Amino acid sequence: MMGQQTGYMFMKAVLHDMFDCFSGKLKRFFPAVFLCLSVLFFSTSASAFSGISSMRIGQSVGSVRIVFDADRNFEYKAFVLNNPRRLVIDTQGVKVNPKIEKYSDKNNLVSQTRLGEIGPDSTRIVFDLLKPAVIKKAFMLPPQSSFGWRFVVDVMLASEREFASKLGNGHAFTSDGGFNASYSVAQKSNASKKAAEKRASKKVIVLDPGHGGKDPGAIGYSGVYEKNITLAMAKELKKILDKEGKYKVYLTRSTDIFIPLRDRVKIARRYNADLFLSIHADSAVNRSAKGLSVYTLSETASDKEAAALAERENKVDVIAGLNLVEHSKEVSDILINLAQRETMNRSSEFATFMVQEMRKSVKLVDNTHRFAGFAVLKAPDVPSVLLEMGYLSNRTEERLLKQQNYRKKLAASTNKAIEKYFDNMQHASIF
Repeated sequence: MMGQQTGYMFMKAVLHDMFDCFSGKLKRFFPAVFLCLSVLFFSTSASAFSGISSMRIGQSVGSVRIVFDADRNFEYKAFVLNNPRRLVIDTQGVKVNPKIEKYSDKNNLVSQTRLGEIGPDSTRIVFDLLKPAVIKKAFMLPPQSSFGWRFVVDVMLASEREFASKLGNGHAFTSDGGFNASYSVAQKSNASKKAAEKRASKKVIVLDPGHGGKDPGAIGYSGVYEKNITLAMAKELKKILDKEGKYKVYLTRSTDIFIPLRDRVKIARRYNADLFLSIHADSAVNRSAKGLSVYTLSETASDKEAAALAERENKVDVIAGLNLVEHSKEVSDILINLAQRETMNRSSEFATFMVQEMRKSVKLVDNTHRFAGFAVLKAPDVPSVLLEMGYLSNRTEERLLKQQNYRKKLAASTNKAIEKYFDNMQHASIF
């Protein structure tokens, strides 16, 4: 909205003169009418610019999100430099509205926007960094609803050491692997093709069948092992997701082997997973207990039952002789906490879709979405959810979970939840 003060004052003066002609009774509606006309005026003015028309910055804890509104897709390269500390964004194939230099919304990471031409249709946008920071993400969003093209850059607070390790072109976020101002037409065409391929890349999902090997998990009413039920369910779900053709799906285990919980997290991170789903089946002393539940990470459990369940699952690591004591403060620093907070929010979004879809076809426990400190959900940068399919200690639910058709029903509902989650991620408003 910045850089449009002249138009603003003109409209305000005209409207003021108009409303002075009305009675005092009508004047009380002035603020609402003026706001609507102002929004319309500003929107029309911003959209009139051909290229990158405007910019806005959103503040979060330890990070900022910079969003550029444009009328087309374009090539970009974003990186950080030192002496002085600054964020640099090079754009190609698009003009940049010089008015974005006047944007002055205060935040704790970036300030003082400057523009410079680096070639035909190539502009360098520079922000001074108030503190050491690194680029977390940079990506384009296609037109959707009332929005046009949007270029998004997420910048996160960093230590001096991490900042120094991410300097220069070698660590740039690019639309196509890099560009310079002297691109040939053929190079531009190839770059656009690569950018399109990147945007069309499949989402990565890691499915984690709980337990395995020497750890049987819960033992059912008739003696069935949880590890076998979870593996069967994971394979069923993978088959459905593979058929969709939109995802790359991996299993943490495809056979009856033991994998420590922390290693399961490492597997998800190694595959650069967009979503991690750990699959389990519950048990309880009370054999009448039944129903499906969905868990996301919390350092404090949502209730005593959740706390006990988390403790029981986490003790699996003790079987493998691993130490469950939390990492030192030096390792679990502020950056990990910030990343994990965002990941927990994404995890909760997926859990919400899971509950919505599962409710349509199976029995759920009360307070279906629960929170517990599962070790397997602690990847700081991978949205993670743990599914408890039901109680094997309940005779009826054990019988159902042993049936392939019932597992297919659960898998189909999970597939719908996954589809809604990624669709929501793609189309959600930036702020």
